[in-house]
Amino acid sequence: MPQLQLPFFPEGITLINQNVGFMRKGNSITYLYGNLPIFTHDVDDMRSFKMITSQLFINGSAGQTEIMRAFGVSKSSLLRSVKLYREKGVAGFFAERKCRGPAVLTPPVIAEIQQLLDEGSTIPEIAKELGLKADTLHKAVRAGKLHKPQKIRKAPSTSTVRHNQKRTKRRRCPCSDWYGSNRYYRPIGCKHLWNVPDGTVF
Repeated sequence: MPQLQLPFFPEGITLINQNVGFMRKGNSITYLYGNLPIFTHDVDDMRSFKMITSQLFINGSAGQTEIMRAFGVSKSSLLRSVKLYREKGVAGFFAERKCRGPAVLTPPVIAEIQQLLDEGSTIPEIAKELGLKADTLHKAVRAGKLHKPQKIRKAPSTSTVRHNQKRTKRRRCPCSDWYGSNRYYRPIGCKHLWNVPDGTVF
């Protein structure tokens, strides 16, 4: 199942393609076009990261697969950033987000969070991705506004069922004996509960 992935930035220079790359030096990430630096942001600044990678994609400087491979991000995460860039531009990534409890969980936000949950993302990952508080999302789950996907339990295999059946042993009364062919008799006064071969309990 797919997971929400944060980008990784190895030390030194990493090529996205033959024209574009990025360089990490300490906690600073600098993007390069050829030998020219074009943008810089802090290693923990996810808003700037999403903005610049969306811009590289929309401008045709880097392809979807190239960006995913270079930073280890998922396709769905990149496409959401591209959509935001096309709809609201650079300002859309830096707009202030309200974090004052359930009021921020509007129907569109809930739908987006539920989609991420269905894709296998965890509450802490989604909270960091959307700039929300993890406690707010946990409360929404407990209130039934959000639903974590249920894990599908596999049915037991035929070999497991047979193994369990073999472990079930029939018991018979210790004071009984054979009577005729394929039958037991129960002595008078016997109070034992016991099974005969056909499974009947006396």
